[in-house]
Amino acid sequence: MTGQSTDTMTNASLIATARQWAAGHGVALAFVIRTWGSSPRPVGSVMVVRDDMSVEGSVSGGCVEGAVIDAALESLATGTGTRLDFGIADAAAWEVGLSCGGRIAVLVTPVGEDGLPLADLETLADDMAARRAGAAMFDARTGAMLKIYSGAAGSDSALSGDEAQFTFSHQPPRRVVVIGGVHITQFLAPMARQAGYDVVVIDPRAVFSSESRFPGTTCLTAWPDEALAELRPDAGTAVVTLTHDPKIDDPGLQAALASEAFYIGCLGSRRTHAARCDRLREAGFCDRDLARIHGPVGLDIGARTPAEIAVSILAQMIAIERKGMPA
Repeated sequence: MTGQSTDTMTNASLIATARQWAAGHGVALAFVIRTWGSSPRPVGSVMVVRDDMSVEGSVSGGCVEGAVIDAALESLATGTGTRLDFGIADAAAWEVGLSCGGRIAVLVTPVGEDGLPLADLETLADDMAARRAGAAMFDARTGAMLKIYSGAAGSDSALSGDEAQFTFSHQPPRRVVVIGGVHITQFLAPMARQAGYDVVVIDPRAVFSSESRFPGTTCLTAWPDEALAELRPDAGTAVVTLTHDPKIDDPGLQAALASEAFYIGCLGSRRTHAARCDRLREAGFCDRDLARIHGPVGLDIGARTPAEIAVSILAQMIAIERKGMPA
């Protein structure tokens, strides 16, 4: 199996970047630890600052970043972190949209002994790359690491009631696995990424699973059942088959039905879907299993073009995930 990928600006990719940069540079991280009123970035948002002023991520989407970068560089010089508060009285905060009573608090911590130890950063990066839940607890005043929880599911990132500790939590990100690098997928993949999903495209045909067709998306040139055995779809994963070729779709469907995937969708007419279900019954799946499949895939919005079909698929995925909406 071969693969290509390009990171998007997720917390997982930002923590991975911090780990990579720390191999040869001083690095500091900034976390949004609290928000009040209108704020552009949620609690748990991450920004990474390198000692040469390279920056990835965002804590506000605007001019507050300048003050955070200064504090990050200062933390690298002193070895300790700090808390920064921005509110309505700050001109910089007004410029990034905090004027409607909004405030944010940001915790800056250097990668190092008195901040986020390198070994703990590596644990965070490994857990997030492996889709393992976990958390890291920091002193909310100095940025010093207090405790790390690896593989333990928890609540959202939050500041403690006494504002003494900040817990940065991470859950496996939402994910959609698309079987078939077809025209519809070229619209669905970027739409799903923008909606907050990690996206993986699988196709055994190298011409359909190339990075040039899907920039910014992980592409696997492999048979779907083999790829899904490695990806291990969990309850945060959707699987969509779009090749319209049973030789490719059916092995992927069988692997998806054996998993905890929250959504399984298949392209094809009602007649095609009926034939598909007959094949799956012959393979040993029961009607309860087949009821998990949304086919024809997507909400019935009268979609005709590949882009419209992609919209209908993404809308159905979100409805199933958020509302438990039936097909």
